[in-house]
Amino acid sequence: MSDTAILEIDGKKYEFPIIRGTEGEVAIDIKKLRGSTGGLITLDPGYKNTGSCTSKITFLDGEKGILRYRGYALEELAENSNFLEVAYLVIFEELPTKEQFKKFESTIKSYSMINEEMKDILDGFPKNAHPMGILSSLTSALTAFNPKAVAIENEEEMYQAICKTLAKIPVLASWALKKNRGYPMNYSNNNLNYIENILEMMFKIPTETYKLDPVVVNALDQLLILHVDHEQNCSTSTVRIVGSSHAGMFASISAGVSALWGPLHGGANQAVIEMLESIAKDGGDVEKYILKAKDKKDPFRLMGFGHRVYKNFDPRARIIKKSADEVLASLGIEDPILEIAKKLEAVALEDEYFIKRKLYPNVDFYSGIIYRALGIPTEMFTVMFAIGRLPGWIAQWREMRLNKEPIGRPRQLYIGEKYREFLTVEKR
Repeated sequence: MSDTAILEIDGKKYEFPIIRGTEGEVAIDIKKLRGSTGGLITLDPGYKNTGSCTSKITFLDGEKGILRYRGYALEELAENSNFLEVAYLVIFEELPTKEQFKKFESTIKSYSMINEEMKDILDGFPKNAHPMGILSSLTSALTAFNPKAVAIENEEEMYQAICKTLAKIPVLASWALKKNRGYPMNYSNNNLNYIENILEMMFKIPTETYKLDPVVVNALDQLLILHVDHEQNCSTSTVRIVGSSHAGMFASISAGVSALWGPLHGGANQAVIEMLESIAKDGGDVEKYILKAKDKKDPFRLMGFGHRVYKNFDPRARIIKKSADEVLASLGIEDPILEIAKKLEAVALEDEYFIKRKLYPNVDFYSGIIYRALGIPTEMFTVMFAIGRLPGWIAQWREMRLNKEPIGRPRQLYIGEKYREFLTVEKR
């Protein structure tokens, strides 16, 4: 294969270098396109064909159903590792030694306290405020309590800032839930591990002893691992482009939270439950909705099936399906909504229509089932997604800053009015 690509316009040829990734991906480097052609740009709505950066963090092959963090297969990490260890891997590029992990966990715990004045900000929200709006605002507010800019080249400063972020965001996420329910806020329990602590902060109430279920702990641990990073998706690219202006980590992550909030991104698992609830309200006739999904003239769409990136079975769904089954069996839940989900899953895995089109249940389908089984309110699903994606956002922000990437500045193709002479109001 040639090392250059040739673009010909009006008989004039321009050469651009071809860059190859370690997994065989090929890209045309067009960063000098505008300068060498006298102003020519590419038009790519949604950036579906545009690489905004090079990255060493995540490899994704949607055709083959492959997802790897720093070269490690997601399946192996989910089976043998834990969320905090995977967080260390994506951020610091290698799996930690025992000593490194011990220090990492200990340092995170040392930053678990939240300034009490943050409660004043929380009190300003109405009880029915969406938890994602609360989380985004509180994450941004952390900047006020940590005003000093992090010296990117200083490894120790970066390390402390990363541990501080990983420590505080789960606390704020649990506060968003408690605010929604009108319950008192919980603080971090440093006697528990990272996942156990998240569950206790979310569900413990002062009048009862909270008992941790190891099946639930394992399921949440795996679910968060599956969400750690997913290449240059909407929220991740938002974190990078905001950070490219040299905005701080808290401000950049707050922007990522807002991007994740959208129903086309992080809100997909919430949409799954809302769809199941609407089917239940209509009598729970699964067959009726299967037929609606097959009818091209019907606007109804099955949420949580298929994926815009994966053209095969979502590798994350393959992993978490087992945990979903274990959680439902362990908790012994009888929920008509979850029964409808089981029926839909069975049809999608066996019906030729879905198999032929590769409309398999995806990670959003199973994560929605697990979160509902755990008693997490639907509006909190995207907050849980944000907790899982947090290490990926940090890793992407850190990589972008260390690479000294230029400020993000997309171009546009203007299609508005040409020059028009201004007329005073009397002449209009």
